[in-house]
Amino acid sequence: MKYSTYIGIGASVVLIIACFLPWAYYPDLDKIFNGFFSEKNQYGRPGKAILFFSIISIVLFLIPRVWAKRLNQFVGVLTFAYCIKTYVLFASCYHGICPEKKEGLYLLMISSVIMLIAAVLPDMKLKETR
Repeated sequence: MKYSTYIGIGASVVLIIACFLPWAYYPDLDKIFNGFFSEKNQYGRPGKAILFFSIISIVLFLIPRVWAKRLNQFVGVLTFAYCIKTYVLFASCYHGICPEKKEGLYLLMISSVIMLIAAVLPDMKLKETR
């Protein structure tokens, strides 16, 4: 893809922004969770890991080497898998109470998929071999 680097960087930035948006509203606690807040830190702070992976991915998108593109594919897969785990964790029902999913959780999944696609389809100019 011709613009995969720019699309991947944009998706990584959106993923970072999604960490600060509300992810889920828990009616029994009357609180809204995001990537850096959960009640008594029971769900951890997945925003820190997602932030780390996104920054690494942005750096790897900017390096025009084959090893960086391959490493970026690995980081993209890790980010996508971690976002799936986070989505399941924050959107699952417990004790008959289902949290209300907010826009940050959806944005998290969409931007991680776009980031993965951009990492898998890099724009590389290869040298001719004879």
